[in-house]
Amino acid sequence: QVQPVESGGGLVQAGGSLRLSCAASGRTLSTYAMGWFRQAPGKEREFVAAINWRGDNTRYADSVKGRFTFSRDNAKNTVYLQMNDLKPEDTAVYYCAASMTRDYILTYYYTFPSKYDYWGQGTQVTVSS
Repeated sequence: QVQPVESGGGLVQAGGSLRLSCAASGRTLSTYAMGWFRQAPGKEREFVAAINWRGDNTRYADSVKGRFTFSRDNAKNTVYLQMNDLKPEDTAVYYCAASMTRDYILTYYYTFPSKYDYWGQGTQVTVSS
């Protein structure tokens, strides 16, 4: 069992950048596909980005495409979400999740929370206008 732990959230002005990190305790992350989801107050949890276990295939929500970059460093047992040109509508709690599946290509199913087996506690990102 792996326990993702997020860090790097905070308060930033619109147009600014943040980098979220997700490390793991218990087991290596290198064998898991990883995902980022976010949840704003009063809204459902929504998909942000996913990366396969090898780090050579990614998938993004249309709302963040071109602004966010998902990467992984398996040697450091950490994944990263670089968020640039942040907007107030990006404000949410961001969750890191791990999936035990080992697909090379991230299909549409990776946009569903049910595809993931382990979840972190979340980190708050607030973007002021």
